[in-house]
Amino acid sequence: MSQLLDGKLVSAKVLDRVAAEVAGMPQPPTLAVILVGDDPASQVYVGNKKKACERVGIVSQEHLLPADAGQAKLLALVNALNQDKNVHGILCQLPLPKGFDYDEQALCRAVSPAKDVDVFHPENVGKLMQGEPELLPCTPAGALELLDDAGIDLAGKHVVVIGRSNIVGKPMAMLALQRNATVTICHSRTKNLSAITRQADVLVAAVGRLHFVTADMVKDGAVVVDVGINRLEGRKVRGDVDFDAVAPKCSWITPVPGGVGPMTISVLMKNTLAAAKLQRRK
Repeated sequence: MSQLLDGKLVSAKVLDRVAAEVAGMPQPPTLAVILVGDDPASQVYVGNKKKACERVGIVSQEHLLPADAGQAKLLALVNALNQDKNVHGILCQLPLPKGFDYDEQALCRAVSPAKDVDVFHPENVGKLMQGEPELLPCTPAGALELLDDAGIDLAGKHVVVIGRSNIVGKPMAMLALQRNATVTICHSRTKNLSAITRQADVLVAAVGRLHFVTADMVKDGAVVVDVGINRLEGRKVRGDVDFDAVAPKCSWITPVPGGVGPMTISVLMKNTLAAAKLQRRK
């Protein structure tokens, strides 16, 4: 029977370490979160980030823009936060409202690399590719924190990532490579997908499709990391992995909810602390 990679438990450990460091600083770091529109799911995410800030002693700022604000106003706000020396991290809650006309790459480039706690800026992505990141992409780094806590060493392992997004799939592959894993990235055009996933010592699902990973896609004893968040009726969420069917075959598996999700926020707190320390050294 598999063991759970408990994101709630490990996240609490990470937040405790961040809080201890923040407590020793002359001034706490500040995280500015931009929320465009009034999407309920986005409001929940922003609220969770605010609670995490309160827990670790980081100052949380919320900047609200109407859904019809437009790109010019959004970029003007980002620029103002870039110039504010009292703000150490900037995060624009995504996705933006439907119909919001904006250039995603322009938004990623607008945030100062020093304050880019989401690690979307090309400069920070380049540093990650070169193996010299100053800040780590929140969700992939959160997944690694879970593996580290369980004593799962990626060196020499075959890590298969399903999904090639800039937010999870690609940076997850880079971080695994830096841990000396052998990495395969699969996607919608991969042929014989199940044959590849059954080779994985560690399988990372980041597809965004409910119960996409089934038991026949997983080899016995594999570690399965489910990054998917799929919303059902009400407020229920489930992952990309058919947990009930897959769990009996695994050595370790993340639940959804309560797996990678809490880790994403805890790494965001780590990044805000790291950004503040970097800025104060310059």
